[in-house]
Amino acid sequence: MLPAVVKLCCGISYPHLRSTAGLQRTAVAVIGQEITHLQGWGQLQHHWRIHADLTCDEPKAEDIKPLSAKDQLFYVQKGQEAMRKALSMLEDKEGWKVEIAESNGDVICSKVMSGARKVFRLEAVLDTSVDELHDLLFVRVEEMHEWNPSIQHIKILKHVGPETIVTHETSAKTAGNLIGQRDFVSVRQSCRQKSIVYLGGAAIQLDSLPPQPGFVRAEDGPACIIIQALDGDTRKSRLTWLLNMDVKGWLPKSIVNQALPQSQLDFTRHLRRRLTVGATPTRQQHPVTTGGTTRKTEAR
Repeated sequence: MLPAVVKLCCGISYPHLRSTAGLQRTAVAVIGQEITHLQGWGQLQHHWRIHADLTCDEPKAEDIKPLSAKDQLFYVQKGQEAMRKALSMLEDKEGWKVEIAESNGDVICSKVMSGARKVFRLEAVLDTSVDELHDLLFVRVEEMHEWNPSIQHIKILKHVGPETIVTHETSAKTAGNLIGQRDFVSVRQSCRQKSIVYLGGAAIQLDSLPPQPGFVRAEDGPACIIIQALDGDTRKSRLTWLLNMDVKGWLPKSIVNQALPQSQLDFTRHLRRRLTVGATPTRQQHPVTTGGTTRKTEAR
């Protein structure tokens, strides 16, 4: 995100959001001014490196296409809009129901939104810093398939700025996958407020990338992840993940609503394994509370 816009996008805190009334016109004006100063891909790329300190591989030269100021503004606005909507969902405390509560403290709640779609909120504490999670989940997003077997690949299609990217993601063909292979084209936004990092995103259409053969084009978002340091311990972070997804296709809602929270548990398990570099995974039984009943699952 462009520097001046960080103050607009991140002038909010979870769980107490500030009013966003009147911000849109101001944001448009500020973003336009910033983009004017950063015209051209070379300047944007230089600015991006300085402020984001990215270590991921840059896209191939033939894949890089300069974005006009209008296009840059469009993607930044889409990312900010997704962030605001997702945070508003989390701010509304009414209607949340516990779906799964694990013995390690991870909790997934669900809420039925308009149109009868369910969204899912994961709360987990991870043994790592906010910066490390931001690096894994945003800066090095293209490497996610290396530690998350449910992802086949993630490709950054457009680097709009240091805090806004457009990505194409494909899910892996794995045993037991109830939903099947999907692909997603999304705009992703990142912003920081003191010790809190906000990652937001939503589906976006690109004429240059139609649905891929063998995949169903699903739509995610508005969705977000909030990463904040635990009080008094910067080596631990609280992760709040709002999963809001339309998987498309003809699957019954009952199957989708079973698979989505399970995907959150799987993701968190793979993330913890990635954070424990060099550790040998062990299998153990631990109780999980689902819908008021207790069952046992294997941690792999």
